[in-house]
Amino acid sequence: MLRDLRTNYQKSELTEESINSDPFRQLEEWLKSAIDEKNQEPTAMVLSTVDARGFPDSRVVLLKEINSDGLVFFTNYNSKKGRQITASPNVAVNFFWSKMERQVRIKGVAEQIPEEYSVDYFKSRPIDSQLGAWASPQSRIIENRKFLEENFSLYQHYFQDHEIIKPPHWGGFLIRPEYFEFWQGRSNRLHDRIAFQKSNGAWDIFRLAP
Repeated sequence: MLRDLRTNYQKSELTEESINSDPFRQLEEWLKSAIDEKNQEPTAMVLSTVDARGFPDSRVVLLKEINSDGLVFFTNYNSKKGRQITASPNVAVNFFWSKMERQVRIKGVAEQIPEEYSVDYFKSRPIDSQLGAWASPQSRIIENRKFLEENFSLYQHYFQDHEIIKPPHWGGFLIRPEYFEFWQGRSNRLHDRIAFQKSNGAWDIFRLAP
């Protein structure tokens, strides 16, 4: 039965003394640990946006950069998430690393990154991924799988004689965080939750009950 499935978390703890006073550095530390511990898809994060009817919409995307301004990921700007962010830039992301019994929740405001940064990253992608960005009209209804495969072949043939450039509808978003919450699983469901809330350019730090 589903109701009988449970895990007693006891691998680590998170205290006010041990947490980094800079939430960006704390996120980087936990992300590095997730990579070192060989968590599957350690950079995967659930991105939540809001649609035109006010319904939340979530999907998994991959974090590609953390910098002093925020978190960067890439997508098709004409996709559902791209259009939703353009209409309502307030977003949330969630990381979960089961091996380490850790979760990070982040809320912030998303914006498109400068075009030259998107171009640089696009050039670093594998060729098949570059072609896929051209071939897939992301989030649009399509007839069947064959449509995608034929579209991919079409661009594969075209770019045999042309330099592959970044599609104008593809690029990066920067999420500027205003809230971080770090969750460490603990025994008896008395989990550690320490949050950072941005206030007048500084971070207020507080503990939450699990």
